[in-house]
Amino acid sequence: MIDLYTAATPNGHKASIALEELGLPYRLQVLDLSAGQQKHPEFLALNPNGRIPAIVDHDAGDFAVFESGAILIYLAEKTGQLMPTDPKGRSRVLQWLMFQMGGVGPMMGQANVFYRYFPEKIPAAIDRYQRESRRLFEVLDGHLARHEWLAGDYSIADIANWAWVRTHRWSGVSLDGLEHLRRWRDAIRARPAVQRGIDSPPSQVDLARDGDPGAERFSHQARTMVVGASPDAAAPTDTRGPGADR
Repeated sequence: MIDLYTAATPNGHKASIALEELGLPYRLQVLDLSAGQQKHPEFLALNPNGRIPAIVDHDAGDFAVFESGAILIYLAEKTGQLMPTDPKGRSRVLQWLMFQMGGVGPMMGQANVFYRYFPEKIPAAIDRYQRESRRLFEVLDGHLARHEWLAGDYSIADIANWAWVRTHRWSGVSLDGLEHLRRWRDAIRARPAVQRGIDSPPSQVDLARDGDPGAERFSHQARTMVVGASPDAAAPTDTRGPGADR
């Protein structure tokens, strides 16, 4: 059995989608980020960085893993699924996983902070992060014009990037003209395991569509977390979409 410590954010959903795809039994341990449960000593014992998600694999001697990318790799290697074992195939998956970890997530996270949460609107910052997010989407689109999935077969690389791309409207970034990215997004969204994963736990607001009535309330909660936190609270690893991975 695996315990998944999580919240309804793109990084949290990366882990729950992977667990659903792999068919691994797990228990949800949902943290209230606005109440600071991710900073409680019992959670810091699992993840010293105080961020979600984290897992504890009880079948492996209560082994704890934190960082969403590391969790995806651990689960793939534990099961022998969602990532090839040959060096080249594995490397292709890890390249696109790192693309999300180092690019898509941080850039969209900062777009969310300045576009949605920060009380002062700074046009130059909003434009900078939305433009870079769009550029990364165009990289994905160009690659997907020649490939069905990001790295050979469907893999943890697709899961990681999709969990962020699906929230593009929340970041104020358009997918107009990116037909290959749209095709890929829709194909993943149709997978039953993915549908279950994004409901584990469900988001307060549907970031994949416009006009959700809970959007303003959700933004206010996130804004309170960003403004009321320490000076590094606007860093990419803190607030990334549907809540703060804090």
